[in-house]
Parts: sequence; structure tokens; C-alpha cells
Amino acid sequence: MTGIIIVLIILVLLAIWVAGIYNGLIRSRNTVDEGFSTMDVYLKKRHDLIPNLVETVKGYAKHESETLIKVTEARKNAMAAASDADKMQSENELSRTLRSLFAVAEQYPELKANQNFLELQRQLQSVEDDIASSRKYYNAVVKEYNNKREIFPNNFVSNMFSFEKRSMFELEDFSDRDEIKVDFGS
Repeated sequence: MTGIIIVLIILVLLAIWVAGIYNGLIRSRNTVDEGFSTMDVYLKKRHDLIPNLVETVKGYAKHESETLIKVTEARKNAMAAASDADKMQSENELSRTLRSLFAVAEQYPELKANQNFLELQRQLQSVEDDIASSRKYYNAVVKEYNNKREIFPNNFVSNMFSFEKRSMFELEDFSDRDEIKVDFGS
């Protein structure tokens, strides 16, 4: 009888231990989902600004239609992305095309002086800063979640209940960007 009680106590303690790990993994996974959702709000804000920006540039840079089409297509792809991985990839493509749009804008002094363009550029920069902050938060909670699911002995519980590894929202390689040169000697 004492042996059965000891076995029952061990099983209850084991069940409590597994439940504790499971609940911790659920909390971490939900935090990751919340982090991605917050970032997604800022990405949608950026999507909403882009048509106004494209229209403003279009008025000044009529022969730059290829760049404008690329930005519009990248926005459409980013908005249509279904999975988190597709969304991350399409958002990086959108960032790349936006950089090319601003490079085009640099060639038009009248556009750079346009108040509407400057305000849109300011709003977009603000949203980009928010995206960067939320990406940083998201990546931090993904790291924490992935660590929790992979460390011993949590890995047994995470494998048992199919907790999947999450991907970081990494920026594309910007090594191809031109180096900015500052000259105060003039």
C-alpha cells in the first residue's frame, strides 16, 4: 500500500512538473504571437502610407514608372503574404523597393521640397522606427521562447506537445548599400 502511494505521489509530481513546463511554453508562445501581431500593426500602417507616397512621387517623376510599379507590387505582395515566413520575406522586399523610391526622389529637387512628400516621408520614418522597435521586441521574445523549448528537460515536453521553433524577423543583408560619405571640408 505504501508503494502505491509513493508511485502515485511521484506521478502527481511528474504531472505537475509537465504541466508547469507546458504552461510556461504556452505563455512564451502567446508572447511571440503578441509580438508579431504588434509588429503587423505597424507593417499595415506602412502599407497604408505607400499609395499616398507613390502618388506624390508619380506627379514629379513620371518617367520613373518602373520604380513605382515595383513599390506597388511589393506592397501588394506584402499585404497578401499568408504565413509569417512569407510576410517576413515580402516585407524585406518592400523595404528594398522603398529605398529605391527614395533614391529616385533624391533626383527631383522640387519633389524633395514638396510639403506633402516631406510629411509622408516623416510619417513613414516614424512607422519604420516603430517597426524596428517591434521587430527588436519580437526577436527577443522569439529567442526566449526558442530557448525555453530547446533546453533540457523542457525539450521533452515541447517535443511531446509539438511546440514548433519560431523564426526571427531578420533584416536582409544591407552590405550592397552605398557607403555614406560626409565631407565638412567645403
